[in-house]
Amino acid sequence: MYLDFSDAINRLGKDVVEERYGNLFQMYERIAGENPYDMPMRIYPATHYTMGGLWVDYELMTNIPGLYAAGEANFSDHGANRLGASALMQGLADGYFVLPYTIGNYLAPMLNKPIPGTDHPAFKEAEMAAQARYQGYVDIKGTRSPDYFHREVGRIIWDYCGMERTQQGLEKALSELPALYEEFQKDLRVTGDAESMNQTLEKAGRVDDFFQLGMLMCRDALERDESCGGHFRAEYQTEEGEAMRDDEKFAHVAAWEWTGDPTKSIRHKEELNFEAIHLATRSYK
Repeated sequence: MYLDFSDAINRLGKDVVEERYGNLFQMYERIAGENPYDMPMRIYPATHYTMGGLWVDYELMTNIPGLYAAGEANFSDHGANRLGASALMQGLADGYFVLPYTIGNYLAPMLNKPIPGTDHPAFKEAEMAAQARYQGYVDIKGTRSPDYFHREVGRIIWDYCGMERTQQGLEKALSELPALYEEFQKDLRVTGDAESMNQTLEKAGRVDDFFQLGMLMCRDALERDESCGGHFRAEYQTEEGEAMRDDEKFAHVAAWEWTGDPTKSIRHKEELNFEAIHLATRSYK
């Protein structure tokens, strides 16, 4: 796929295009070794980010008292398919116009109350769990770096749970990911220790999270027998190639319950009832 700026350069002039996109063009030329002012840029579709976010109330507090989620971290003012500019708007709106007027509602009643110390049983329990987790990565003493597993997880997710999914591909991903996760738990190599600043150890924890999220994404995509929003199953499309929804089966909000085993999460759903506005299929043509 190519991004050709020749028409814009002819119409607006090179100086205008350079003023707007000069840093982007310089970056591209360093990577690709081609001048984007003279040659179309070679581009490739990519996943923006995992869509969705944490549930929050009107004051932007999650269901954990005192934990707030702002901007893209919460479930968004824009729904699942939001783009960079609208996500930036939400971050500005939450940061400037909401949080300054809501966090005080939680903090004010606590001003004269004692703050629990680090000797509190709940703190000790959480601290011991975190220490055990990260020491566990160090103790594996295998041969594969976190970067290796990161690349492999990314490859599987991109190939089978990327922009287009199929039943066959998702089933293959759900076969390959647990096998790779088992290898991760047996053959991970983390240099350094768990008592000091250790970026390799930090990445190991993130890759562990990627495994668990990836397996859940693939399972959820496999169980959703329709195409809707950012989820496109090749088996469910119209003759024109548009997404084919199944509102009879999937007009609900779903959430997965963590059980401690990433392969055995439990799916819960809440049916949606539409009265004033009826569901309709949007055409982008």
